[in-house]
Amino acid sequence: MTGTPRFVPAVILAAVALAACSKKAPETAPAPAPAVNQDSINAEQARRDSIARADQARRDSIARAQAEAERMGAAREAAVRTLQAKIFFAFDKDLLSDTATAALDAKIAILNASPDVHIRIAGNADERGSDEYNLALGQRRAASAKRYLTDHGIAADRIDLISYGEERPAAMGHDEESWAQNRRDEFEITAGENSIKGAP
Repeated sequence: MTGTPRFVPAVILAAVALAACSKKAPETAPAPAPAVNQDSINAEQARRDSIARADQARRDSIARAQAEAERMGAAREAAVRTLQAKIFFAFDKDLLSDTATAALDAKIAILNASPDVHIRIAGNADERGSDEYNLALGQRRAASAKRYLTDHGIAADRIDLISYGEERPAAMGHDEESWAQNRRDEFEITAGENSIKGAP
């Protein structure tokens, strides 16, 4: 009796094992990429753009307000300087020169724009003449400026007068150049300074 070789089942088993090992594992399909929701992206971008525009609008508004405050401050400072500007007189005169009336016209525009403002006009004289005469001359000079202002619509009760005569010289020399500086009206803001507006 011819017998089956013993190694045949071993060979078959080895072949089966080899075949099993040589088979590739089935490939799995890659997971699908998550769907892009373009509407959500667009909505988020629109939200960010809206925030950016609002921030820019706030910055622009602040910048405009700052610029306006600076402009108003500069206009107010210029108006104060105009109100305080001196006017000058010829020797022994209380008549207003063309230069003096132009300066008073500039004051009128500011006083009209700033009805709460009150001023004091101080008349001054140079050292020539007696104390009494120079006090009277200073008074006439202050009154001359007040009359011009009231004749052009500024209420008289907004304007006070004082005369210092020769007591408060602007220049201490004893020559025509110094005397010319001393023959003057000075203007002081006595009320409403914070409400001053520039001329329209």
